[in-house]
Amino acid sequence: MKVPTKDHSLRNLQKGGELFGKVKVPGDKSISHRSLLFGSIAKGKTIIEGLLPAEDPLSTAECLRSMGVKISPIKKGEIVEVNGVGLNGLQEPQDILNCGNSGTTMRLIMGLLAGQKNRHFILTGDKSLRNRPMKRVGQPLKMMGAKISGRHDGDLAPLSIMGSKLRGAVIGTPVASAQIKSAILLAALNAEGSTTVIEPARSRDHSERMLKAFGANLEVDGEMGRHITVSPGKDLKGQSIIVPGDISSAAFWLVAGSIIPGSELIIENVGLNPTRTGILDVLEAMEANINIINKRDVAGEPVGDIKVYYKENLKPFKIDDEIMPRLVDEVPILSVAACFCNGISQIKGASELRVKETDRLDVMARQLKRMGANLEEHPDGLTIHGGNPLEGCELDSEDDHRIAMSLAIASIMAISNSTLRRGEVAAISYPDFWDDLKRLQQKN
Repeated sequence: MKVPTKDHSLRNLQKGGELFGKVKVPGDKSISHRSLLFGSIAKGKTIIEGLLPAEDPLSTAECLRSMGVKISPIKKGEIVEVNGVGLNGLQEPQDILNCGNSGTTMRLIMGLLAGQKNRHFILTGDKSLRNRPMKRVGQPLKMMGAKISGRHDGDLAPLSIMGSKLRGAVIGTPVASAQIKSAILLAALNAEGSTTVIEPARSRDHSERMLKAFGANLEVDGEMGRHITVSPGKDLKGQSIIVPGDISSAAFWLVAGSIIPGSELIIENVGLNPTRTGILDVLEAMEANINIINKRDVAGEPVGDIKVYYKENLKPFKIDDEIMPRLVDEVPILSVAACFCNGISQIKGASELRVKETDRLDVMARQLKRMGANLEEHPDGLTIHGGNPLEGCELDSEDDHRIAMSLAIASIMAISNSTLRRGEVAAISYPDFWDDLKRLQQKN
C-alpha cells in the first residue's frame, strides 16, 4: 500500500468551529511495528488486537511476509495473527525489501537481519526514506560484527545486509533513540554473549517491555533505566497483544481541545507509557485543562482516557533536550500550540527533527510564517512569540503526515479559510484523521 504523494490536490480547511465529542485514535505505531517484528521471530502464534492499519506498519508486515512469515490481512478493527518462525527462521527474500516511508521499519529490520547467518538482504524505501541517515544504526551493529553496506559509506539506503555471526558488546548510543536501541536489542537476541545498550537519556521503552513479555532475558538498570542488557539463549514465545491508542496521534486533539474556544473532547484508550508522555508535561506547564480518567494496565502498558477542555490564557512553555526523547513526534503540533500561548515559547534540543520524513523544524517554521506566525528558527529548535493572529492561506504538508495534521489544527484557529496540499499523507499514521476532524468540528 503506497502513500499517494503525487496527488497534489487541494483540501479546503474551514476556519472556526469548536471541537466536541469522543474520539479513539489509531493504535500506537511504535507498538504496532514491534508486535509484528517480535511476533515474527517468536515460536508459535501471536495475536494482535488494535494494530494500526496504516502505511508504516503495513510496510513492516510486507517485509516480514517476503521473508516467509505468515501474517493475516491487516484491516481496521480486525485481529491480526502472526505465525512466528523463531529467532533464526527468516528466509532470504527473492526480491528487495521495500520499507516504504517507514524509518522504524528499516532501522529495526537492520537489527533483526544482521544476525541471520549466511543470508543476504537488501533494504530500500521511498525517496524520503532513501535520504534518511542509517549509519547511526549500522555503526553500532558493526561493533557486534554485522556486515552492512550502502550509499554514502553505509549511511543511505539501499542497504545491503549479509547476515553474520554476531558477538555481544557494550554500546553507548550517541543520541537517545528508541529505533537505534531497538535495532541493537534485536541483534543481541542472536549474538554470542550479552549486549548492553547505554543511552545518554531514556528513550521510549516499548521494546524492553514487549521483549520481556515475549520471554527474552532482558534487564533494565542504571540511572533512569538507561542501561539495557540482553542475554541470548532464550526463545521468544508468541503472545496476545492489545495495542493502545497512539499518544502521538492523540496529541493533535489534546492541543486542539486546549486552544480552540468552546472545545471539549474525550480521547479514549490512549497509551500512557511514561517514556511517551512528555506532551502531557508540556500541557501541564501551559496550565491546559486536562484530566486522565479510567486509568488501567493493558499488556504491560499503562492506558487511560484523556479529557480536554478549552482554556483561555495558556502559558508559554520551554522544551529542552532532557524532555525531547519523550515528545519528539509532538513538536510540530506543540509549535502550533505555542502560537496561542501568552508569551514566548522555546523549543530546544530538537535537531533530531531535521532528519525525520522532512526537516520538520524548517517546514513548520515556513508554513506557520506563511500564516503570519512570529517565530525564529534555530539549528536545534524554534522560538515562537504567541498572540499573533494566524491568517488562512495555501499550506503544504510537504509530504509529512505530522505536518499535515498540525496545519489542519492551526487552520481552525485562522481568521480566514485555508487550503492544504498533500493532506492525504496523514494516512501514514492516522488513516481516519480527516473523517474524525469533520465529525468533531461543530460549526458555529
